[in-house]
Amino acid sequence: MPNGTSNSSPGGERRPWITALVILLITFLAAGAYVELRPHRIRISVVKPVRRSLSSSITTNGKVEPIRAFEAHAPMAVTVRQVLIQEGARVKAGQLLLVLDDTRARSDLAAAETRLKAAQSGYSNLIAGGSQQQVLFRQADLQKATTERDSAQRQLAALERLQQRGAATADEVAAARDRLARAQADLVQFQSQVRYTPQEQLRAQSEIAEAKASVAVFQQVLASSNVRAPFAGTVYFLPARTGAFVNFGDLLLQEADLSQLQVRAFVDEPEIGHLALGQTVHIAWDALPGRVWNGTVTSLPSTVVNRGSRVVGEIFCKVDNSERLLLPNVNVSATIVANQRDNTLTIPREAVRDDGGRNFVYVLQDSTLHRRDVKLGISNLTLVEILSGISENDVIGVQSFSPSPMSDGIEAKVIESPS
Repeated sequence: MPNGTSNSSPGGERRPWITALVILLITFLAAGAYVELRPHRIRISVVKPVRRSLSSSITTNGKVEPIRAFEAHAPMAVTVRQVLIQEGARVKAGQLLLVLDDTRARSDLAAAETRLKAAQSGYSNLIAGGSQQQVLFRQADLQKATTERDSAQRQLAALERLQQRGAATADEVAAARDRLARAQADLVQFQSQVRYTPQEQLRAQSEIAEAKASVAVFQQVLASSNVRAPFAGTVYFLPARTGAFVNFGDLLLQEADLSQLQVRAFVDEPEIGHLALGQTVHIAWDALPGRVWNGTVTSLPSTVVNRGSRVVGEIFCKVDNSERLLLPNVNVSATIVANQRDNTLTIPREAVRDDGGRNFVYVLQDSTLHRRDVKLGISNLTLVEILSGISENDVIGVQSFSPSPMSDGIEAKVIESPS
């Protein structure tokens, strides 16, 4: 039928040509991609090993502290009578720095000395047998007992003579003997009477010791009322003010020898094994950019501690501060030179590959890359020391700028830049 439906159309006749065109385009693109991606020649950058000085370092933070320092604290609640220096002043050993009101200290010392004298007097009386009145009473009792014994002896002798003449009975003589025995016993008791017990002696000695300790304390408090510099240095912190009232223990001033300081640096646990005494340390302070202080490691960690989210070991680094620009208590950065090599062979770190713990590089020979195992030494952020495996004359592949990576046996073309 002329008007019937038909599967043939002009568009349908063109579809085979479109399909052929798409196939041709895909083939062309695949061929281009193959040409571009084929591994027989890649573009790379290269370096030659260089001999130079190389150091590996540990970078961390720390805090500056004085090595030789002195702090004066209020020995009691007291008023500051006079401040004789200013903050930042250089002072000499023995120089008077400030004076506290010593009225109360003198009063307390006098009371303590009085207690000491009383305790010493009490002990002397104890050893002597008591006070003077007690000694007199004891002597009187002893004299009375002696007189009674002598009287009993005379009476017994008289009765014994009378008994021989028949003028005294046996009962009278026996009674006289009993009286003498009692008198002798009383006399022995007074003669051997203990004047004090061991507990009384210990108590008296303890009172003397406590009184002496109190005297020493108040002598120190009185001496502390005049604050003097124990050594030549700088008063770098001076919160005390003339006329101000301070409580016991309040900080009055801080002095230090600022020519030699130390830095307490915090080293992360994995890097502690690289530390050693005497290593060089470079100190930087943000307040003075570009200024570097040099020091040495003087102590190693004895334990690790938690510091925020870090587990660190603390080390001390002695720093030369002869210009006195670095200040105590400031936060600084510390670079510890863990290892130092002179005239050693080095290449960039990115030129070294790792294969299951074995380190290797790609050496370019006659436009072909060859894998070569190397032994590494120390390294820093950009360079690594090569102990064996390559020489100064080798050309080392660093990076591929082609879709294909570097591999053993692949051809390569050296370019200066990836563009």
